[in-house]
Order: sequence, then C-alpha cells, then structure tokens
Amino acid sequence: MNVDTSRRVVAEVFGTFWLVFGGCGAAVLAAAFPGLGIGFVGVSFAFGLTVLTMAYAVGHVSGGHFNPAVTLGLWSAGRCANRHVVPYIVAQVIGAVAAAAVLWLIASGKPDWVPGGFAANGYGDLSPGKYGLVACVCIEVLMTFFFVFIIIGTTSKGAATGFAGIPIGLALTLIHLVSIPVTNTSVNPARSTGPALFAGGQYLGQLWLFWVAPIVGALIAGWLTRWMYEREGIVETIVVEERRIS
Repeated sequence: MNVDTSRRVVAEVFGTFWLVFGGCGAAVLAAAFPGLGIGFVGVSFAFGLTVLTMAYAVGHVSGGHFNPAVTLGLWSAGRCANRHVVPYIVAQVIGAVAAAAVLWLIASGKPDWVPGGFAANGYGDLSPGKYGLVACVCIEVLMTFFFVFIIIGTTSKGAATGFAGIPIGLALTLIHLVSIPVTNTSVNPARSTGPALFAGGQYLGQLWLFWVAPIVGALIAGWLTRWMYEREGIVETIVVEERRIS
C-alpha cells in the first residue's frame, strides 16, 4: 500500500469512526438521558454534523466517503478508482466497529445502563415504528439513492466549490428525520455493522438488509448521475486524479 492510499484509508477510518460515534453516541448517550430530550431530531442533526465536520477535515484527503454505499455509488458513477474501493470499504467497517466498541465501553460505565438495540437498525419487530420488510427496503433504497445523488451533484463540475459539505450534511440530517421511525436509519452498511455486532441476536440476523438496500440505492444513483453529468466531465476526473498521483 503506497503512501497516498495509506493516507486515504486512515482518513476513511477516522471519518467513519466519527460518524458512528457521534451519531450513534447521540442516540445511545444523549437521547436516552432523562430530561435532556434531544429526541430523534437531535440524533438526526448529530449524524448530519458528523459528516459535515469530517467532510471538511479529511474530505480533501480521501473524498470523505465514510460509507461503503457511497464508495460503491461513486465508483459506479466513475468518481472512485477501482483500486480504492476495497481498501475504503474495509477502512469504513473498521472505523465503525471501533466506534461502536468505544461507545459500548463508555455507555456501560453507567451502573443502570441497558443496551437495548444499541442504535442498531432493524425491520419488523426491530423497527422503531414496527414497519415491515418491504417498507424498510423501500426507504433504505430511496434515501441512499438521494444521498448519493446529492453527493455527486454537489461535487460535480459547475457546482459551487468549497460548500459541498453543507448540503451533504443537511441531506443526511433530513434523511434521518424521515427514516429513523422506519429503520432507525442506515443508508450506510458500515454504520449498521458496528452497532449490530454489539446488539447481537436478531439485529445481526437483519444486518443483510442494511448492506443490500443501501448499496442498491447507491448504485442506481451512480449509474443515473454518470449519464446525467457525463458531458460535465465526471468520468474525466478519474483520469486527472490518476495523472496527479503518478
């Protein structure tokens, strides 16, 4: 692994760690604290703020994916080189699991703490609103589609430069506001994997959905935007990047 790839991988680990620790931490620690009352609105903003802050902190290093579905969506749009896909996804899962482990360590320090679902995602009986499988598949595909669509649109040629982190962070906030009652919001397989490993049981059994549905939505968004923005030079950005690195 060369120096450039190593830096990118480390950036993705830190970015995904912050997303899972900040977003799920708000759900596990703050939302459940008596009298604090941030609720799912506060949790939604926490997730949005994690992406917003890390987009500016390390986005210039790795592109700020922090999400296997985003990586695959950008790859399908011609915005992520083949050699980065697997290292990014591995890094994102590592960051998510590490964040969930640290969050578990902190949360379990409270004597009367009950883990419950530990901010994991689910459908049916594990859905916050008891939504069925079809509804949960639909919302995860749709929300991830629009998330990746917004990411690609705001980072494409002709978009306002230097501000992409703001609409991307706000998009993730909106996604959580809509879909927390349905699936507890995934749109990110790594984010789902970390908490599910600690929640265990049925949450692990349902984890497949929160890999498949986000990836399907992301790939559709990538293919569509590749067609929409082809004349604006999306595909050519990979060539420019390859020349810069070489």
